[in-house]
Amino acid sequence: MSVPVEIGRDEARELARRELSDPRYDSEPPLIQRITEWVIEQVLRLLDAAAGTLTSPVGLLILAAIGAVVAAIVLRFSPLARRAAVRGESLFGDNRRTARDYRSAADAAAREQRWAVAVVERFRAIVATLEERSVLDEQPGRTADEAARDAGFALPARADQLAAAARLFDAIHYGGGDATEDDDRRMRDLDRAISGAVGRMLAVRR
Repeated sequence: MSVPVEIGRDEARELARRELSDPRYDSEPPLIQRITEWVIEQVLRLLDAAAGTLTSPVGLLILAAIGAVVAAIVLRFSPLARRAAVRGESLFGDNRRTARDYRSAADAAAREQRWAVAVVERFRAIVATLEERSVLDEQPGRTADEAARDAGFALPARADQLAAAARLFDAIHYGGGDATEDDDRRMRDLDRAISGAVGRMLAVRR
């Protein structure tokens, strides 16, 4: 039977500081830094107030609990968590417009060389076109990734391009990324290709 190894308060303080001062927290926003620093301070106070020594199982349990609390805070409030949350939003947002409106907005943005806006609006025009022409069912809350996946089933020859377009939409609209004139050109090409494919599908149905 193993004999529990004892951890003194000074050693426990150092372990807590190492755990909670991990460099990965340095890149978090000021609010996260303040919360983390407050947690560290409270933990160190508790360790200072502890009488005697902590056996290793108890000490490790305390440190594990501390790490879990801090990790939960970071995961809840970090930029990645916020980005994941907004990625679940509908690609159209609350102000749904027609494909023509989205296309006009994309054209206007492109004329002003606002490529990010042009790309986002053009992708919305593509999905709105597919819904208006009954290639896709209208689904409130549908995300860009879901739209690309569903459209890819209907138009398998364009599935890869649609998936890439959705990733670009997400990177710009949710990730704050930028776009280039080439991105706008590729999205325009995809828009024309999708419109042509939809027209041919409807002609066959007739």
